[in-house]
Amino acid sequence: MEKIQHSHVEVRGLKLHVAEIGTEIWYSWRHQMIAVANAGYRAIAIDFRGYRLSDQPSEPEKANFNDLVDDVVALLDSLGISKVFLVGKDFGAVPAFLLAVVHPDRVSGVITLGIPFLIPSPDGVQFDLLPKGFYVLRWAEPGRAEADFGRFDVKTVVRNIYILFSGSELQVAGEDQEIMDLVDPSTPLPPWFTEDDLDVYATLYKKSGFRTALQVPYRCFQLDYGITNPKVTAPSLLIMGEKDYFMKFPGMEDYMKKGIVKQFMPNLDITFMPEGNHFVQEQLPEQVNELIITFLNKNSTI
Repeated sequence: MEKIQHSHVEVRGLKLHVAEIGTEIWYSWRHQMIAVANAGYRAIAIDFRGYRLSDQPSEPEKANFNDLVDDVVALLDSLGISKVFLVGKDFGAVPAFLLAVVHPDRVSGVITLGIPFLIPSPDGVQFDLLPKGFYVLRWAEPGRAEADFGRFDVKTVVRNIYILFSGSELQVAGEDQEIMDLVDPSTPLPPWFTEDDLDVYATLYKKSGFRTALQVPYRCFQLDYGITNPKVTAPSLLIMGEKDYFMKFPGMEDYMKKGIVKQFMPNLDITFMPEGNHFVQEQLPEQVNELIITFLNKNSTI
């Protein structure tokens, strides 16, 4: 980890934290950054605006996915990089999809984990099909997650998120519950996530808080982003854990396993990891690293 270099790059009026080695949060990619750098690639991970060590936007409640896409393009320009492979996990994959759709000339390939191709829009995710009390719905309500999280210190909130979201079931609270109430305080951390890892995340979120992290993605996913031809033609790889709770989103298993997603990503390969959960890049780093490096070697020349 000492090989990873940290800096702040001014992008569109904000200083973004950039972690770089070789030629969603940077820390969640710690295993992959070192592995791909050792394979001869330049690895860059950023904290999005309002996340962790990057600056907060002046009006976090107005932030949306277009801001993240524009920030990445401006960062690439600042670093003198014309084309990249994009890697994203969970809702951090959404800016990768958007960038590949809107700026295909900047994208050599797309690798995503934990989420198939989704474009935010009024119809992107049918919220009415989600279970009542589901975390996505709860956190989309302004103020609700803030009140829920505010009952605990930041370290406890992060601990609860890792415990809750590493499971295979959807996170649905009852009418008399909030999402944080779904975690038994005596539940241990997953074996692949250490107390030291928890301390790092807690320190980073103490700096940024959750204000922007709740706005993007949960409170801006149903905006109209003006995408009329949602298709990614670049070579792509989707890595999904079979035990990822996202597999239980309504219609998602068929969307992936029946190949419907390839209508939007015709050059997509999908790998399902039998024991993988939603944090598969931290849970099974060596296997994920091999998949990523194999994809990079197949689709690029170093």
